[in-house]
Amino acid sequence: MEATTPTRTPRRTLAALLLPLPLLATGCGGGDGGGDGGPDAWGAPTGAHLVITSENGVSLRPGDDDEVEVDGRVGHRWTHRDDTWVLDLSCEARDGRCPRMPRVDVPAGTPVTVSARDAGIDAAGVRGALDLTTVNGDVTVTRSGTDGAAVRLATRNGSVRATGLRAGDLHAETVNGDVVLACATAPDGVGGTTTNGSVRVALPHDAPAYRVSATTGNGSPTVDVPTAGAADGRVIRLRTVNGDVGATRD
Repeated sequence: MEATTPTRTPRRTLAALLLPLPLLATGCGGGDGGGDGGPDAWGAPTGAHLVITSENGVSLRPGDDDEVEVDGRVGHRWTHRDDTWVLDLSCEARDGRCPRMPRVDVPAGTPVTVSARDAGIDAAGVRGALDLTTVNGDVTVTRSGTDGAAVRLATRNGSVRATGLRAGDLHAETVNGDVVLACATAPDGVGGTTTNGSVRVALPHDAPAYRVSATTGNGSPTVDVPTAGAADGRVIRLRTVNGDVGATRD
């Protein structure tokens, strides 16, 4: 059915990462850190893009200053190429002391991409563009994103849930799970898809008009946002096979 328009531990600064490094085809290495049990810190160059890879999950929190801080209980290695800095998190040789959801503090305004697996991603109070992907875990976002930025949230075999979200372009997807998005500001465009689960988007009460497509195979579509006179590019596309779909205003 379709409805269309109806006490912090001491930290160690990785000063070497701030020095010019030779750029190889595969990037250049930083080094493994965190052996003393305290977080490591790295000063983020202006305009840098942070990419985090993890064999488990990741917990993202806002940094106190302009440094990325890493949970010292997890092994990690830095590499970079141009303005893209890659933080690889690993639990190898950690003798069971490695957290399943290591914390990484991120400076405000830093674009962040996360690739995780077999655990969730949790972001709270992180300001900037977000591209968060995991498999076999939930993606949970609270008071994060920024106006005008792209935000992409994706999992497989898990749900995507966001509250207080800010974005210019917003896309969320899963296969087996729900997509539930509550926006603090009105994005230019919204996309939400799943196969087995519901898709729901809540916009601010003063949200503008949108072109809306809300499609389900087995469920009910609900559209309660203005649609008349929607500007080009103001589009909401919601789709599932088994579940409800809905676009509403608070």
